[in-house]
Amino acid sequence: MNRTIIDAHSHLWLRQDTLVEGMPIRTLGNGRSLFMGEVRQMLPPFMVDGKNTAEVFLSNMDYAQVAAAVITQEYIDGVQNDYLQEVAADHPERFFICGLCEFRRPGYFEQARQLIMQGFKAIKIPAQRLLLKEGRVYLNCDEMMRMFHYMEERQIILSIDLADGAIQTAELEEVIQECPALKIAIGHFGMVTRPDWLAQIRLARYPNVMIESGGITWLFNDEFYPFRGAVRAIREAAGLVGMDKLMWGSDYPRTITAITYKMSYDFITRSKELSEQEKDLFLGENAIAFYGFRDLPVLPYIKNMSE
Repeated sequence: MNRTIIDAHSHLWLRQDTLVEGMPIRTLGNGRSLFMGEVRQMLPPFMVDGKNTAEVFLSNMDYAQVAAAVITQEYIDGVQNDYLQEVAADHPERFFICGLCEFRRPGYFEQARQLIMQGFKAIKIPAQRLLLKEGRVYLNCDEMMRMFHYMEERQIILSIDLADGAIQTAELEEVIQECPALKIAIGHFGMVTRPDWLAQIRLARYPNVMIESGGITWLFNDEFYPFRGAVRAIREAAGLVGMDKLMWGSDYPRTITAITYKMSYDFITRSKELSEQEKDLFLGENAIAFYGFRDLPVLPYIKNMSE
C-alpha cells in the first residue's frame, strides 16, 4: 500500500476516573468501565488492565499501516494532559496532541494559556458537554472569544465536537468569522445520522475549517460493516464542501470493541463509490496538510497467519 494514512481522531488514557453530569466514570477491568450508571465495554476485552496506552495504540497503528494519529480528549475519559505531554515527547513523529481545559466553569483561558506554553499545539473542546443544567456555556462568550484570539495569534488548532445538529453551529460560525485564521477541526462528522447534521458540515465552506470522521463507524453501528451509509454520507459531504475538507478519524479505542482498528478505515479503501484520489485525500493527505505532520514512517504490510 502506497497510501499514507493519518487518524485525525483518537484517544489515549491511563485510567478513567471522573464525573460527567454528576455521574461517575471509572475503569473496572477486562476492558470495562462504569459509565454513568451502567457497565459498558469501553475497551476490547483483551485490554484487561483498562489502560489505553500509546504503546498498545502504536502496535495497532503499525499493524494497520497508520502513519500517525491526532490524540483528542473528552471529559468522559478524564483530563489526560500530563500523560499526553509524555506521549508527545516520546513519539513526536507519530502523535499530534490536543490539550483539554475545564470549560464547564470560568478560568479556562488561563488553563489554555498554560497548556500552550507547555507546548500543546491544539486545544480540544467537547462542546456537546457544555449544555449544562445549571447554565449553558456559549462558544461565543467573552472568555471563549479571548481564548480563540489568543490561539489564532499563536497558530494553535481548535479541535471541537459539537452537540447534535445545529444547536451550536451559529455560535461556532461567529467564532469562525471573528477568527478567520484560527484552524478548526469539527469532529464526529457533524454527528451524521442525527437530524440536521449537514449544518455542521456546511461550516467547512469557510477556508479555515475541516471536518473529521471520528466515530462515524459508531454512528453507523446499526448498519455495521462495510458501512455503506457512512460512505454515502462522506460522498454527500464532499458534494457540499469538497473532499479536500474531509479527514478520516477512527475514535479509537471505543470503536474497536465492535470492529478491528483496520476495519475502521478499510471500508473506505474497499469502496467503489470513491475514487483513488478521493481516498488519498480523505485518509491522509488532508490531515497531513492541516496538522503539519512530517517525517512519517513507511510501514510495511505484515501478512496474517491466516493468509
